[in-house]
Amino acid sequence: MRRFAFQTVDVFTSARFGGNPLAVFPDASGLSDCEMQRLATEFNLSETTFVLPPRDPVHDAEVRIFTPAHEMPFAGHPNVGTAFVLAGMGRDRGGKLLFEEIAGLVEARIEHDAEGAVRGAEIDAPAALAIGGEVAPELIARCIGLTPGDLRLAYHRPLVASVGAAFAFVEVERAALGRAAPDISAFRDLAANHSANKGLAAVHLYARDGAFVAGRMFAPLSGVLEDPATGSANAALGALLLSLDGGDELTIAATQGVEMGRPSALRVRARRTATGIRSSIAGDCVPVMRGEVTL
Repeated sequence: MRRFAFQTVDVFTSARFGGNPLAVFPDASGLSDCEMQRLATEFNLSETTFVLPPRDPVHDAEVRIFTPAHEMPFAGHPNVGTAFVLAGMGRDRGGKLLFEEIAGLVEARIEHDAEGAVRGAEIDAPAALAIGGEVAPELIARCIGLTPGDLRLAYHRPLVASVGAAFAFVEVERAALGRAAPDISAFRDLAANHSANKGLAAVHLYARDGAFVAGRMFAPLSGVLEDPATGSANAALGALLLSLDGGDELTIAATQGVEMGRPSALRVRARRTATGIRSSIAGDCVPVMRGEVTL
């Protein structure tokens, strides 16, 4: 009988049962791809992470990220939560961790509270901002259960952006944010017909007030009807807004998960660099459960 320890943490929150829950397997050596997927499906959280020895010893770990339906190349809250767990086990080096992932290398910088305890982490998205094609406002409105009149199109039309994982972004009226609801049939149309990014299946809608952003993210075809906090989407949104605003750096405070009863707080920092617009995402974490799986 093989035994694999796991921990769960709530990410992007300082209060238990808020934020986005994550399951972390700190030593997943010996698990097959199929077993990882089945465990992620069993936990049925937005994501579950599996930590493996690094392929290159100068890095700290290989981290694989699974939704209930498939593996992800990169995601925000799994990296923040995994860094929190590993640092709590003393596995960081000088307050930093470097993860190997499908989308590239992800650096995590550990954050501590006033007493020196691990509080959370800031992570760098693995890729510079990449902007894809536009998505028809009528299709996006169908996906999120709103009307085209609920969308704000003056600043930008709905479009695809990524810093490691792709999302369709659309700004909406603040009053409409709470009325949104995913339409699975429309998401199937989006995945099948969006020529700029075949298979696109995630929409992040947001309402902005200066440096404050309230958002929601739907990805029902990935087994995530709604996500309480999406670091990769907010990181891409920060980079996208900087590209539209102009300037050298942008910092935003983002909230998500309020409509789900799991309020989340994310800190986003985007900046122009020699290799394009880069972004980072940070937040606090709270430990919840420990356990063991036998296979």
